[in-house]
Amino acid sequence: MRQYHDLLQHILDQGIRKEDRTGTGTISVFGYQMRMNLQDGFPLLTTKKVHYKSIIHELLWFLQGDTNIRYLVQNGVNIWNDWPYQHWLEANGLAGQFPKYSPEWKDKMKDFVERVKSDEAFARQWGALGPVYGHQWRDFEGVDQISKVVEDIKAKPDSRRLIVSAWNPKDIPVMVKSGLPPCHVLFQFYVAEGRLSCQLYQRSADAFLGVPFNIASYALLSMMVAQVCGLQPGDFVHTFGDVHLYSNHIEQARLQLSRDFRPLPQMHLNPAVKDIFSFRYEDFELRGYDPHPAIRAQVAV
Repeated sequence: MRQYHDLLQHILDQGIRKEDRTGTGTISVFGYQMRMNLQDGFPLLTTKKVHYKSIIHELLWFLQGDTNIRYLVQNGVNIWNDWPYQHWLEANGLAGQFPKYSPEWKDKMKDFVERVKSDEAFARQWGALGPVYGHQWRDFEGVDQISKVVEDIKAKPDSRRLIVSAWNPKDIPVMVKSGLPPCHVLFQFYVAEGRLSCQLYQRSADAFLGVPFNIASYALLSMMVAQVCGLQPGDFVHTFGDVHLYSNHIEQARLQLSRDFRPLPQMHLNPAVKDIFSFRYEDFELRGYDPHPAIRAQVAV
């Protein structure tokens, strides 16, 4: 997907070195936009393998309003584990015994994840991320934003208020305790000529690890909303604030840029699903995905 490669190259060429919350260091640019026509294929990167199972389960988790990692880990999805795990270590005085990213830290995480899977009380206390995306999407100060935006797309497709926001200033301090305040903070739908487009504003974006997930997730959400509203998918527009490469991802980005593009896959949704909250994992079929091998990189916590 050339748009994404252009983004990586732009950061490498134009990025400014900046410090960050994690202490890892980044090269960063401020303000960038990509546009993808969803009729051209499903925008899942082919220059490295992306774990699309995680993308689907995470999106279903958001849509159900869930904010506890238990559903995710029970379905083999581990992309949210690092934050509640580190919070658990620190809250229990264990952080000194298990330095971040050390072999001991990684081994101890396995124990943490197993307890979240098997012990409901433990998961309730330590698997909770606070009022993150799913909560804000489904219960923003009492408003179910997803239900409302689907209703409005059907009733008022020319509206310029087809917006869902995950940024709730009141809840930011609570989210910080064991998770992250929303990075993909706001998205807006647009209907024209029978097609539904979506624009995402992302305040902070990990270009190597996070952005490929974000592209695929919001493309998939756009397709789902389009289907239940009787529309065809249009464009996905991805707008960034601070988009960055962590200093320990630079060589991985250069490796990815050296690879050739392969045809985009096709994502097929079960056409029988007409309610946005009724989709299940089995309702998605990805066809023709033939990526280059995955490229490993450490998430910054």
